Amino acid sequence: MNKPLKQLLSVIKPIKVIGDVDKNITGVESDSRKAARGTLFVAVPGVTTDGHKYIPDVERAGATAIVCQRLPEHLSDSVTYVQVECSASALGFLASEWYDNPTRKLRLVGVTGTNGKTTTATLLYEMMRLMGYKTGLFSTVCNYVDTRAVAATQTTPDQITLNRLMHEMVEEGCEYAFMEVSSHAADQHRIDGLNFAGAIFSNLTRDHLDYHKTVDAYLKAKKRFFDILPSDAFALVNVDDKAGLVMLQNTAARKFTYSLRTDADFHCRILESRLNGTLLDINGREVETMFTGRFNAYNLLAVYAAACLLGFDKEQVLVDMSRLVPVAGRFQTFMSPKGYTAVIDYAHTPDALVNVLNSIREVVGSSGKVITVVGCGGNRDKGKRPIMAKEASKLSDRLILTSDNPRFEDPNDILNDMVAGLDTDDMKHTIRIADRREAIRTASQFACKGDVVLIAGKGHEDYQEICGVKHHFDDKEVVQSIFKEEK
Repeated sequence: MNKPLKQLLSVIKPIKVIGDVDKNITGVESDSRKAARGTLFVAVPGVTTDGHKYIPDVERAGATAIVCQRLPEHLSDSVTYVQVECSASALGFLASEWYDNPTRKLRLVGVTGTNGKTTTATLLYEMMRLMGYKTGLFSTVCNYVDTRAVAATQTTPDQITLNRLMHEMVEEGCEYAFMEVSSHAADQHRIDGLNFAGAIFSNLTRDHLDYHKTVDAYLKAKKRFFDILPSDAFALVNVDDKAGLVMLQNTAARKFTYSLRTDADFHCRILESRLNGTLLDINGREVETMFTGRFNAYNLLAVYAAACLLGFDKEQVLVDMSRLVPVAGRFQTFMSPKGYTAVIDYAHTPDALVNVLNSIREVVGSSGKVITVVGCGGNRDKGKRPIMAKEASKLSDRLILTSDNPRFEDPNDILNDMVAGLDTDDMKHTIRIADRREAIRTASQFACKGDVVLIAGKGHEDYQEICGVKHHFDDKEVVQSIFKEEK
């Protein structure tokens, strides 16, 4: 595939152009290792490295043009240099143009928020497929080009990967696509150049402060997504979260709200809750679902509202909602031969953990014990570790602190940080077992008929990352292995 450089540059606003623009481009790249003769290379300042330092390498590789924020000291006569204010943003527009603007041919909806992104985006994908539409999905668990799975390496892919996959979705006949929009992606301009039909905001609680440093910066990253929406898109926010209305402050999109607690465009009440399902009232109509917990009621309400805003019949949406099943690693329940229930959930923030434990408590009441197995990831926000432990202790009858993905940290140092949030009374029902497999096995040994064992933090992940190496580890497989031994 070839495209004129002049055509590509028409979608961005250069500060300065040095060199001939009457050239053909054979590819757009931001990875210097992929640069070749005919390439348009975009030098992007990153978190760990700066693309500008690799400009000499791409010049030697034969790159035809270079887009950058800082012009190199020495210019090559064979290269066209394009200086821009923000090369990360320019990359989004260039990638979109290179792949024939796929989001003008898809109805793309993005989901952002601390918790609920994966469930909401995935259920919208599943609902469209139930309705007979070819659909694409970008999620933490996996990306899908209709039914074809594409491994996910980050919640929201880079600009080139996003547009390439959406181009493939268009080629496959997809009409809709749903995307988790992470705060990192919004902050790093990975969504720039995309044409969104709608955006959903779920909630905002403490997370990713290792990157954003402050909650305010984290909020602004989320808000940026809404600030760039076009006027024909919808902006749907949870107004039970105080950040919900903040998201709407500067958006040009059509504004809609959803709530479980107050008046909103889309309102929901929980009529009945069980470990394997919930009966909901949504805008005056009852629907039986296979999901548990107040947090899932929010997710389902967002799904219902988004489907309605996309123009689907309300009655059909409710019918298909009743057919949806939980997402891998999100409040997945398994019944033990001994009569207790194991719940596997991705909860890895204090708020998510509280939501899951409250949901379990609402169903179990005083008839059974809640035993929680939880850890915290290494090389991430250390401030949430004592908070996670304290919240888990308050809502659990027994608490086992264990390892998650220690990455490059000593698991025992992480456990020490968690224990720092507990007092003497908390420690009376808390033990620490660094080996996650042994921690889950110990929890199952504590459990009796009617109890619930919550295994939190990893959810869909099938690995543990230790000293930079990923080792196969799947909470679900461990639970199923223990169940076989119990028979």
